[in-house]
Order: sequence, then C-alpha cells, then structure tokens
Amino acid sequence: MKKYIALSAVAMSFVAAASLNGADDLSGMFSGGKASGQIREFSISRTMDYSNPALNDYTRNANAIGGYLKYETADFKGLSFGAAFYTTNGFFNDSPKTDYTEVDPTLLGENNDNYSMLGEAYIQYKMANTTFKAGRQRLDTPMLGSDDARMVPNLFEAYVLTNKDIANTTLMAAHVTKFAQGTFGRAYGAGGILGSTAGYSSWDASNQVGEFKNMGTYAANESTDGVSILSATHTFNKNLKVQLWDYYAHDIMNTIYGQVDASWNCLVTDAIKPSLSIQMIKENDIGDELLGKIDSTYWAAKFDAKIQNFTASLAYSQTSKNSATDAARENAITSTWGGMPAFTQGMVTRHMFLAGTDAAKVALSYNFKDLGANVLATLYYADFDMAENNGYTFDDASESGFDIIYKPAIVKNLELRLRANYAEDFNVNAAGATTGWDEYRFIANYNF
Repeated sequence: MKKYIALSAVAMSFVAAASLNGADDLSGMFSGGKASGQIREFSISRTMDYSNPALNDYTRNANAIGGYLKYETADFKGLSFGAAFYTTNGFFNDSPKTDYTEVDPTLLGENNDNYSMLGEAYIQYKMANTTFKAGRQRLDTPMLGSDDARMVPNLFEAYVLTNKDIANTTLMAAHVTKFAQGTFGRAYGAGGILGSTAGYSSWDASNQVGEFKNMGTYAANESTDGVSILSATHTFNKNLKVQLWDYYAHDIMNTIYGQVDASWNCLVTDAIKPSLSIQMIKENDIGDELLGKIDSTYWAAKFDAKIQNFTASLAYSQTSKNSATDAARENAITSTWGGMPAFTQGMVTRHMFLAGTDAAKVALSYNFKDLGANVLATLYYADFDMAENNGYTFDDASESGFDIIYKPAIVKNLELRLRANYAEDFNVNAAGATTGWDEYRFIANYNF
C-alpha cells in the first residue's frame, strides 16, 4: 500500500508539472485517450477417468463471462497513464459450486466466486527509443507471463525499462515485485512439484487468485525482494532472431533462457518454407534457497515446415535427470510465475519440465482462408517419456487434442474457439493406477 501511495505521489507530480505547461495540453492528454477491451465467454467440461477403483469417475463443468476494460491516455510530452479493470462471473454452474467434482475451478476465484480487480494501473514515459513503465501491468516473457488460458490472466506489479537505440535490438531491464495469479492457476491448488513446474506456486495456489502478492510469498510462501530481469533480443535479418533472458529471483533461483529462431529457403522447392527454433533453460538456486536445491537444464528444438496454408511441426525436449537421493525439484525446471515457453507442452500437460523427461510433440495446422472460411484448425499429439525420481508420476504420459479458431466475417473482431484435449496416464501412482481425462472448451472473444 505504501508503494502505491508513493507511486500516486509520483504520478501527481508529473501531472502538476504537465499543468504548468498549459491546461489545454493536459486536457488533450485525456480527451485524446482511448478505451479498449475484451468480452469473453468461456465454457469448459472435463470428464475424469480413474483406473483406481477407490476413485469415482466424474464430469465437471463451468461457465463464466467477463473480460477487461482498459483506458490509456494519449501521451503528453512522453507521459501517459493506463488502467484496466478485469472481471469474471459464473453462470449456469451447478450447486454446490465448491464441489470441484461438479464445477471446474479454473474460471473463477476462491471458492468459485465471482471477482473483479484493478489489474492494470501504470505510469508510462517515452523518450526517443526508451520507454519506462511502472505499476500494475501485463507482462509476457518466456519465464514470467500472463498465461492467458482461462478467464483472467496473470498480472504483475513491475518497473520495466526498454530501449531500442541499437538497430534491430530490444534491451530490457525490469524488476517485478508482485504477482496476481489468474484463474488458470487454480488448476494447481495442491502446489507441489506439479504446480511449480507448470507455471504456478509450490504451495496451495487455489486461494491466491485475484490479488497482488509478493513474488516470493506466491512462489514459496516466504517474502523476497522480487525478480530482477535483464534481456536482449536481436533480429539479424528476416531469417534469424536471437534472444537471451536472465531472471534473478532473489533468495530462490537464477534462470537463464535463450532462444534462436532461424528460417531459410528450401533447396528442393520454393513451396516449402522451413524454420528451426532452439531453446535452452538453465536454473540454479541462490541465496536462501527457498525452494531448495536447484541445478537443472532443459533444451528443446522445433522444426516447422509450411506449405501454403498447411504447417507441420515437430518438437523434442529433454531435462536433466534426478538421482534417487535428489529432491524432486533439483533437476526440474521451476516456473512459478506463469512462464511457459516450452515447445513440447500440451494444452494441459506440462510434464516436459519435470526432471528426466524426454518429450516429443507433433502438430498439424491448416488455414482454410483460401477456401472461403476464416478458420484455423490444429491437431496435435504430445508424448512424455518419464524417468524415475521425477517426483510426480511413476510412468509415461501423453496428450492429444485439437484447436479450431473461427473469425466470422459477419461480426468484426469476434473470435470463436473450440478446443479439446485428451490426457492419457497424466498421473500413474506406485501401484500402477492411472489418471486421465477428456476435456472440451468453448471460448468466445469479442475485442473492441
């Protein structure tokens, strides 16, 4: 709270300085602003399948409507302000709504209640090729991001400085102090190794939704000084891009992320447009080691081949293995603030970050635009070869699914989406009993 009072004081000082230059200019700053937003309807249905006779299969559903409304002022001598209001509201859900075998927990807040929040509230200042943005905001970076997979995305309190003085290069320095978990994080209510490798907290995340928490408190239930970030992204030409990120999570871990994207002309035919991407993650514990010992490595490669409106993709990834005496997280990739860049992740299954996992994913996409329909359809299959001592499952897992996006021409800015995923052996216990499911999602997004 004190930090926001201080931030407000800075904002008022900027406004006061601006008013000295003329009320007409300051008036134009607000009258020239713009409103934008999104209305989202989301329906989800999941049928759980257990081979353990002690557990009963069930189907849970949920429906919600919400979205966000954002206002950004025009800039006055480089200075601007922005704010966004987010909300999610359930409808046609079963009762009792806290029975999670009846109502899916990933669309709403604590106890499946509706909630609204001021998710963005920031000051921004631009001078030449440099931009500074401070306050509540949405961030999307490889290992820290919005992960907008359900109703309300993850949001952050941060101070972000970006610079583009060097040609074709973006430099960023940021410090992130707080994290507001979105609704999807409630899927990992138990936390543990599954939650912290899938983008969310290592402890119970089910009741952390919708409010800004200290970065360390959210991740490890211990307050820290936040996460400091440095990054450089350089585009050499239209065929080669390189990015490097460093995330220093005080008293938890240091994470280095690198990615190279390359494309070239096919030697056989111009009809095929090939590309190759490689990513690497290295993590080490630091300071008080609040999540324990971490010394992990992940690498992945993805090859795409595009032929007109058809794209085929093949990806492979690997993490280092745990020994019998290692803690589950030691060789796993820990990602507790929504970052999920992996080429081999499923729509739900994110086992590729567990220790000792060899993962592969194949995807086929086709854009029907030349056939008169603004439809993009994707089929995929992901396989997770699980090593011993991964800390979560005792056998391999897999996931298949489809994703269909339709943008009807009759309603501008409307997107309709049908998604499905089928998880096999998502978890296998020591006795060999399996957990899987069939899940369907319908999403309607109207942007304005």
